[in-house]
Amino acid sequence: MTPPAGNAGSRTDRAVPIANDYETIEESSARMKFSIVTISFNQRAYLEQAMLSVLEQDHPEIEYIVVDPGSTDGSRELIERYSPRLSRVIFEPDAGAADGLNKGFRAATGEIFGFLNSDDVLLPQALSRVNQAFAEAPDADIVMGNGFIVDRAGARVRHIHAAGFTARRFFYGASTWLQQSTFFRRGAFVAAGGFNPLNRSCWDGELALEMVLRGAKVQYLNQDLSLFRLHPQSITGSNRHKQMMKGDADRMFQRAAGRRWSRLDSVRGCFYRLERLLTHPGALESALRARAWRKLGAGAG
Repeated sequence: MTPPAGNAGSRTDRAVPIANDYETIEESSARMKFSIVTISFNQRAYLEQAMLSVLEQDHPEIEYIVVDPGSTDGSRELIERYSPRLSRVIFEPDAGAADGLNKGFRAATGEIFGFLNSDDVLLPQALSRVNQAFAEAPDADIVMGNGFIVDRAGARVRHIHAAGFTARRFFYGASTWLQQSTFFRRGAFVAAGGFNPLNRSCWDGELALEMVLRGAKVQYLNQDLSLFRLHPQSITGSNRHKQMMKGDADRMFQRAAGRRWSRLDSVRGCFYRLERLLTHPGALESALRARAWRKLGAGAG
């Protein structure tokens, strides 16, 4: 299939030189320019839907950058087909997803940043709604919206309602947010130093945490913006991912708190999570659906 004509792209490169720093971009609250980065690696089955979900957004100012360090499943050929509609294509090895995302954002020129995995989806009008949220809250550095966890076929299995993202709640497992529905100002990203390339499990969480620790203000948007797909090939949810995430979480906690995690922190976490279930919109229903889904998955195995 030949990709339909579009107006999202301006230039396609095979390799983009990485600047030493990020240029300062003058921001306009009326019609902001979005830079969206997709990191692609051997997810050909879902990649086209992910790319089209960005390319078919109704917002007029979108710079779409796709990074692929070496897929061998036909993903690169698909990206080539869509290259006339992409702003940049970066085909070069990287040191992991965080490193690849850094390369993408170093080539970005937009005012608002966001990133979408190659197996996830932006919902229609998502970027227009985020643009409006930033315009109505000019002091906000991060906008977090709602969304859905979906299965391999795209069926919606759990609703995520973003709220309560603070450093303390993040560490105690009491914040709720969806990376695919999270967008941030260029300045907040730069102040946080971008993604930590040493983080192999929760580079998105570490970036959000770093931005908040540096004073970034979060604005919540009560709109569904994206679909986060979980499937057998997903990194998230695997035992290896859980082990890596524990190591990264311990490292982040020690640096932020200046001490190691203790038993008292485990107790605090229980209270924070209970408070979230009792007060957070939709938290109890979401937890029950997640539990039922996990049981269904275990039974199917």
